[in-house]
Amino acid sequence: MSNQVKERYEESELYKIRHSAAHVMAQAVMEMFPGQSKIAIGPPIAEGFYYDFDLPRSITPEDLEAIEKRMRQIIGGNHKFVRREVSADEARQEFKDQPYKIELIDGLDKGGVDEYGNPINEKPVISFYTHDSFTDLCRGPHVEHTGKINPSAFKLMSIAGAYWRGDATKPQLQRIYGTAWKNDKELKEYLWKLEEAKKRDHRKVGKELGLFYFSDDVGPGLPLFTPKGEMVRYLMEKYVRDLQTKYGYQHVWTGHLVKEDLYHRSGHYENYKDAMFPPMEDEGVKFRLKPMNCPSHMTLYKEMGTHSYRDLPMRFAEFATLYRYEKTGELSGLTRVRALTQDDCHIFCRPDQIQEEFSLALNLIREVLSRYKLSNYRVRLSLRGSEGKFVDDNEKWELATNALKAALDSNGVDYDAVEGEAAFYGPKADFLASDVLGREWQLSTIQVDFIQPARLGCEYVGEDGKVHTPVLLHRAVTGSTERFMGVIIEHFAGAFPVWLAPLQAMIIPIADRHLEYANKVAQQMKDAGFRVEVDARSERMQAKIRDAQVQKIPYMLVAGDKEAEAGAVAVRLRSGEDLKAKPLAEVMALMNEAAAKGD
Repeated sequence: MSNQVKERYEESELYKIRHSAAHVMAQAVMEMFPGQSKIAIGPPIAEGFYYDFDLPRSITPEDLEAIEKRMRQIIGGNHKFVRREVSADEARQEFKDQPYKIELIDGLDKGGVDEYGNPINEKPVISFYTHDSFTDLCRGPHVEHTGKINPSAFKLMSIAGAYWRGDATKPQLQRIYGTAWKNDKELKEYLWKLEEAKKRDHRKVGKELGLFYFSDDVGPGLPLFTPKGEMVRYLMEKYVRDLQTKYGYQHVWTGHLVKEDLYHRSGHYENYKDAMFPPMEDEGVKFRLKPMNCPSHMTLYKEMGTHSYRDLPMRFAEFATLYRYEKTGELSGLTRVRALTQDDCHIFCRPDQIQEEFSLALNLIREVLSRYKLSNYRVRLSLRGSEGKFVDDNEKWELATNALKAALDSNGVDYDAVEGEAAFYGPKADFLASDVLGREWQLSTIQVDFIQPARLGCEYVGEDGKVHTPVLLHRAVTGSTERFMGVIIEHFAGAFPVWLAPLQAMIIPIADRHLEYANKVAQQMKDAGFRVEVDARSERMQAKIRDAQVQKIPYMLVAGDKEAEAGAVAVRLRSGEDLKAKPLAEVMALMNEAAAKGD
């Protein structure tokens, strides 16, 4: 959530409802364990709220039902939320038996942190909010009274463990998650989306469709792709590769290992060393598995000899396998892996070409996202912050930031500006696309870099005959093949469009005597470039059709006596629709049309 989006959310009525629901839940929990409950923090979050507790026993799912019941009773009391500013000593007296609150109050009194323990730049006012018999350290905001919380529009979702302040050396607390909405319709829609998301989970669907596996023998975060899964990867990469070629990109290859020294010179080592696998050493020289492409592409540019201003822009693209030392607990199916294939591109250009090159990259990104039916997206502009990892060169940062803003504005792109999230070398525009469930995924990115090319000796001879440093645009369309594959599996629920389906049609002979004709049909279709198989099992036709539908194959082509005699096949779609018998040539034309449309 960007800073602007977060600010809008914190000002919304929904935020107040969820914040207030969290307090009501805390009251119900403390009443369940009178004199034994220690409470920590309870903030609203993107789609609900949570509260952390130190309790004498573990919370059970049955407890959640009882807590919900009590919450509805409290809501029905229409208790006002009353704010009161207090001194630090008053606050300590109020919470003398609550050690977690005392720690927070001490932080507030000292200054530099908010009531949740997050760093801030000022010394905050200490305030309480009270409703009914419950008081908590809180800055708000809240609804006017508990009756503003719809009793049929909230639900307690789950229980989890959470270390106090996220520190594994500190006590482990029990975290109760809940969600709250304005009305029961919104709640039902949210719960439906959660259930649908479980059904679409790419880890589940990928296994069901036989696309990829993970094995302890190979290691965590290292997926193994089956022939079907590799076909999807190939089709994804081929589409982008062909499109990039059309847009004037040149494809290169720069290997898997790089001398560590290159990352010291580029600045990547200082900022990303924790994400690199340990070094390998040969004759005193340290090598690293490549975690990013930028330094290799800049080195290639330099080694290709002297470049003229007429040679620019020069666009290098590479589907490169990169290696990131992700912590085991942060790995998640294909969306967070240790070996990833990035559709990386670096554009070397003159300063006067930035806007044009950004527009070209933007058009390419739009075309790709549209192909995958991900046309609903927003742009987050990540800028340098006042503190952190950023290269100290104000002039170049200003040039890069202004260039990127001008490119976005000239293309009519709305964006949210976020400070502190830029790359260490420059600002970036990230594209966050929404899938069919409305979930946002950060996919494409365009970054402007005035800094790294100079560090690595990239030059060109300008029209003035002098040596200049090119501007570098970093660009990725799908991010990584693995992560994007996980996203589209969930987006399509495994029912890939015809052009992307690893198997486009299953040919089903009605009886064994029709197998010869089915094989003949299959060969004709393979010769025409279609991906087809014949189900030669001794199973009933309906069972074969059902199995093909479960595998989400777009077309089932049934072959019997009549079809063999007419040179046709009976067409069934995975949706269950029966298109009846059609000549084979017509079927192939139909499939080609669907593939071209992206269906």
